[in-house]
Amino acid sequence: MTIFVLASSAGNVLVWIVWFAAAAACVGSGIAVISFSNPFYSALALIGNLASLAVLYLLLSAEFVAAAQVLVYAGAVMVMFLFVIAYLGGRADAPWAGGPSVNRIAAVVAAAAILVEVLVAIGLKSGHSLSNAASITGSFGSPAEIGRLFLTDHLLAFEITSVVLLIAAVGGVVLGAHARRLQAEEAEEAETAPASPPSRTEPPMEVPAAR
Repeated sequence: MTIFVLASSAGNVLVWIVWFAAAAACVGSGIAVISFSNPFYSALALIGNLASLAVLYLLLSAEFVAAAQVLVYAGAVMVMFLFVIAYLGGRADAPWAGGPSVNRIAAVVAAAAILVEVLVAIGLKSGHSLSNAASITGSFGSPAEIGRLFLTDHLLAFEITSVVLLIAAVGGVVLGAHARRLQAEEAEEAETAPASPPSRTEPPMEVPAAR
């Protein structure tokens, strides 16, 4: 009996270690996403963020959601992101280039508001001030239950998300074609611009030697 208790305690400690490691990786990669000036590195950090979220889903016994997180988001969606980044080019849209602006300040304020909301919810939950927890059945998180919710209660949101992803892909192609056209026009203007005449240097004046 003592062996089973020790094994259970060791298992709980291991779960907590994995949880803290995944949570630290999630927060660190999220900060890296908005900190890198190179969008390619930001996309790689986002892949790490999605992978750490998949680990957290595994700890919540949501295996299907974890697999979808890796296959759909860290796989298909991130491939599309990298394709758009490679199509548009390097550092044109660095997040903090040009100093702060209204949009960047609004994004920071919104992120701070979400963080405060999460901390308030955690505090209320730890103080038993929230309502009773929802009853979770054995089919929670199963592929059949998620498919049923997608095709019944959340069908409109599911289809709108598909349309938004399609619009993002088409917009990336259009922006890439526009950027290439501008580069071609600039190269053509540089070729047709008249070359500046070479500067003529006057020979130094000879001073007669004094006798």
